[in-house]
Amino acid sequence: MSVRQSLLAILDQGPCYGYQLRAEFARRTGATWPLNVGQIYNTLDRLERDGLVEKGDVDEQGHVYWHITDAGSLEVREWLRAPVERAPRDELAIKLTVAATLPGVDAADVIRTQRSASQAQLDELRGAAYTGPAGPEEVAWSLVTDARVFAAEAELRWLEHAQERLARQGADAVVLELSTDRPKRGRPSQRGAA
Repeated sequence: MSVRQSLLAILDQGPCYGYQLRAEFARRTGATWPLNVGQIYNTLDRLERDGLVEKGDVDEQGHVYWHITDAGSLEVREWLRAPVERAPRDELAIKLTVAATLPGVDAADVIRTQRSASQAQLDELRGAAYTGPAGPEEVAWSLVTDARVFAAEAELRWLEHAQERLARQGADAVVLELSTDRPKRGRPSQRGAA
């Protein structure tokens, strides 16, 4: 998730100071991803460096209000229009594929351990109850929680699929010994080229 674009989108609604941005981010994401104020100010500094926000007025309490620039508003519109690309590096998939290809590792045990943890997370998510005010904050919390529930359910389905696939292959069928091929370092030799 992009903290950068989320903060820009909030600033596109009007000037805010750092703690205010933190509170708005929490309100709009159901408080499911807490940000520390240092992260907010580091992000604001980078956004300023990139010409997407500017420092504005300082109020009587010393709060510096940040304003979005035209370039920042354009980036928000582009972010909201663009689809989200899921990261190809899924830590669980990588862990399981490496475990399945190592001699002496019981990939089924790795799957059982993960399935137990994933099921516990799913149970916790399903049992979670919103405790804040009714209204938009509740909808935001529900959307984020629902997304996490669906992701946990999908993970459990994938683990079941992986276990079945590995069982069909046979435990030793996917084991890889270290390759005897030695990767070359550096650039190819330029000898003979001219």
